[in-house]
Amino acid sequence: MTRKTTILIGFIGLKFLLQFLLLSSEYDLQRDEYLHLDQANHLAWGYLSVPPFTSWTSYIVQLLGNSIFWVKFFPALYGALTIYMVWKAIEELGGNLFALILGATCVLFSALLRLNTLYQPNSFDVLSWTVLYFILLKYIKTDDSKWLYIGATVFAIGFLNKYNIVFLLIGLLPSLLLTEHRKIFLKPTLYFAILLGLVLILPNLVWQYNNNFPVFHHLEQLAETQLVNVNRLDFLKNQLLFFFGSLIVLFSSFYGLLFYNPFSKYKLFFFSIIFTLTAFIYFKAKDYYAIGIYPIYIAFGSVYLADILKDGWKKYLQIVAIAVPLILFIPIFNVAFPNKSPEYIIQHSENYKKLGMLRWEDGKDHELPQDFADMLGWKELTIKVDSIYSKLPNKEKTLILCDNYGQAGAINFYTSQKLRAVSYNADYIDWFDLTKKYENLIRVKEAEEVNLELHETSPFFETSLIAGSITNKYSREFGTGIFVFTGAKIDIRQRIKNEIAEKKNYR
Repeated sequence: MTRKTTILIGFIGLKFLLQFLLLSSEYDLQRDEYLHLDQANHLAWGYLSVPPFTSWTSYIVQLLGNSIFWVKFFPALYGALTIYMVWKAIEELGGNLFALILGATCVLFSALLRLNTLYQPNSFDVLSWTVLYFILLKYIKTDDSKWLYIGATVFAIGFLNKYNIVFLLIGLLPSLLLTEHRKIFLKPTLYFAILLGLVLILPNLVWQYNNNFPVFHHLEQLAETQLVNVNRLDFLKNQLLFFFGSLIVLFSSFYGLLFYNPFSKYKLFFFSIIFTLTAFIYFKAKDYYAIGIYPIYIAFGSVYLADILKDGWKKYLQIVAIAVPLILFIPIFNVAFPNKSPEYIIQHSENYKKLGMLRWEDGKDHELPQDFADMLGWKELTIKVDSIYSKLPNKEKTLILCDNYGQAGAINFYTSQKLRAVSYNADYIDWFDLTKKYENLIRVKEAEEVNLELHETSPFFETSLIAGSITNKYSREFGTGIFVFTGAKIDIRQRIKNEIAEKKNYR
């Protein structure tokens, strides 16, 4: 085993170790994770919320036992593979051992550590962007058409994971036209590769067509409820924070792409980041959508810095270059991860507020970061629902109806009984079992609507009562009520069908 390989394995091992050490056991999974994991029980070529790739990973997690370890293993794996791809890109650019260590350090101690703690499509999205940029680098270097086919395949897999990767093409196409690489559009191989990519994503496009393109409804909802609160200046500011310890390396890459002769044929990468960020800003995208852009630029910057710091007294600056990402990571370690109790966070709220971490998607500041508040209260909810369910008569004829996907997904993940919760929210609207006639209803209702539930629903049942609520005051679900209705006076399936139809007609 070579020295380089040993060091690379060390970085990957440290990556996995940190991903597990940065999580406190007092937090549950985050609400989105429950939805993605539940998709394994409803495999399809598409979903209202995301493309199908995450469901395939969830199915593997389920086969492996559905434990928290495996839930957290896969985003950590995708993060480790991102480090590996940056390492390979540095080797392709002729970087020495210092460049490799610098690049791996910058990627390891970055926003990816936080991103890779969550079981969401984002970790694989960043990996997809990095691999696709690496393939472009290889194609420019070798002019071998096989890389076009490999690139089309990687793009298709990335597309089936998250449609966000389309922004990569939006930034890349004008960059190709501005440089000598515009000749690629004259190659028939390019169009055969595009055809291959279309064939690979066709099942998802067909699913979208058959379901009236819910992706557009999803984007419309995002625009109305979340993206409307996006501040374009905050978007740009947060780009600096994602790789704060690596800013010298990133800005070195931009300079190198413009003026460093060995990078002259890669100049399109300089234009690409400008066009891609412009597109994100124009569409008021969330700041983390752009994280996938940066790993490849860390590769360029590391190689350039390794070259200018290789001689004389400048060699001593190599230690400084590696130390900076480590030192600047320390304050981030103290605030960016769910490794501190809610009480600690509230006591040190000013530190979190300075980094904008208390600002939620509603545009307001709260006591905890949104992701952290989304990791609390779920086990409590499930324990109470399980207890209620176990005491019901004819419990197999009980519908568990939740207000949102987090509630339904958490119950389905943590339950110790054979029950399946559903919701009119997100993908759960397609997962109702209407083959059975329900006699009982467990209704999980968000806090702001608790007071209306008994009045609206009790006329359709013999008995009605509120049986509990989420009492964790730090949870985003604090105050969520749990209602029990038994002895249905009507066949509630028709009301469910009407509600589903109304939701889908709006979609």
